[in-house]
Amino acid sequence: MVTTLLPRVLRALERFHAARPWDHNAHYHRWILRRFPGRVGRALDVGSGSGDLARRLASRAGAVCGIDVDAAIVDRARELTDPAAPVSFIVGDALREAPPGPYDALTCVATIHHMPFTDALTCFRQHLAPGGTLVVVGVYRPRSRSDYLIDAVAIPANVVMAWIKNRGRRAPRPAAMTAPTRPATMTFAAIVREARHVLPGARTRRRLFWRYTLVWHAEAAYSARQ
Repeated sequence: MVTTLLPRVLRALERFHAARPWDHNAHYHRWILRRFPGRVGRALDVGSGSGDLARRLASRAGAVCGIDVDAAIVDRARELTDPAAPVSFIVGDALREAPPGPYDALTCVATIHHMPFTDALTCFRQHLAPGGTLVVVGVYRPRSRSDYLIDAVAIPANVVMAWIKNRGRRAPRPAAMTAPTRPATMTFAAIVREARHVLPGARTRRRLFWRYTLVWHAEAAYSARQ
């Protein structure tokens, strides 16, 4: 009974979300902004996509640069951005082609699993100014019981959020959700272990909607040794 019912439920959920999509990454944008309670100088958004977060960061930063490897989505970000805003977008590989720092704020949302994880964290650390803050919202491969428990809780929460955000109506797919995606390969335990090695003191936490967060503050003394 259960084995026949579960596939039907999953197919129904897929149809529901196809008709009422919502951006799980944008759900964390306000949370990200709260990691920067005051004004900052320069900010870098890695994997900036259609530019939603970069534009919001402009309310806290003197200058924001968004970088993404997808030229089409960068063009879309430029179209959606007020030319007077202190925001620029470039096409490139953030690990090799990002404008040189230092940056007071560096964000990376649902992008780091497209990169070599350790190399990415090392690069981000080197780009941060003393006292700067790195905020990552990422995806992980579920493996432990606690992973699957959070995933199970996320399913009904996801339905409720989709209904609320779309007011029960069918809705077009947001521009931010048109970029290519890739499944995560690292488990949360591996992410925590490697983050602590590269970024001592980094705070990691599982989140709803199949995400985790990582926050790290570059202490002045630590940054000076790099």
